[in-house]
Amino acid sequence: MQTFIPIPDAAPAPAATSPLPPPPAALSRPALFLDMDGVLAPLAETPDAVVPDARRTAVIRGVTARLKGRVAIISGRTIAEIDRIAESAAASASGVHGLERRRADGSLDRAEADPAVRRAVAAFHDFAGTRPGVIVEDKTVSAGLHFRGAPGESRAVAVLAEKLAAETGLTLQAGNLVVELKTPGTDKGTALTAFMAEPPFEGAVPVMLGDDLTDEDGFRAAAALGGFGVLVGSPRQTAARYGLPDVDAVLAWLDAVEETA
Repeated sequence: MQTFIPIPDAAPAPAATSPLPPPPAALSRPALFLDMDGVLAPLAETPDAVVPDARRTAVIRGVTARLKGRVAIISGRTIAEIDRIAESAAASASGVHGLERRRADGSLDRAEADPAVRRAVAAFHDFAGTRPGVIVEDKTVSAGLHFRGAPGESRAVAVLAEKLAAETGLTLQAGNLVVELKTPGTDKGTALTAFMAEPPFEGAVPVMLGDDLTDEDGFRAAAALGGFGVLVGSPRQTAARYGLPDVDAVLAWLDAVEETA
């Protein structure tokens, strides 16, 4: 049976602990792994509301050039959505929590969808049909239920997601006012680890930037390989070593990153 992941009614409140320090900009042969929503792009009411931004695209291209290609976007979105928002600025990308992964050379790995995903999509559509503001996202290998437009439905969403996870064996993944039932076997940590075994990332120091619970796997994977995580947003219990307050701070930091090796 899947372990239930609590789904908050709203964005997490700041923790009582002191804020994490900002990461240094001078790094020894870093490899950067960047979440999309809440890190490179502000959170929005609906997935489609996040659009390309000239500054974001320029920053990604600039830091990728400085680090000789050692930049990857690791997101819960599909790679197609990553490319739409980042205007294909990142050659390396992983989508749907590691279920899709594109290497720097353009080759692509995509997991085969668990048949139970279709059941989850149908159940989510039935649920959303009577609840204005709730949106279903069908990613083929996973099913997402967004309730940013209806935060009062959080408990009902949690009950439905936990029930379906227990019945189907799909992995329950909770994010910021979204829940996802996905084909088992990967997460953002497995994606980061796979990239680190390949050119141009091999032998570098991994740095993962993320904002929600789905990024904790990436933080832990980065630490296990000698790097660290950077939590974006309000401080909370986390495996990240450093913190940045928001998307603007992330883009400013990426602009400032230097390779010192």
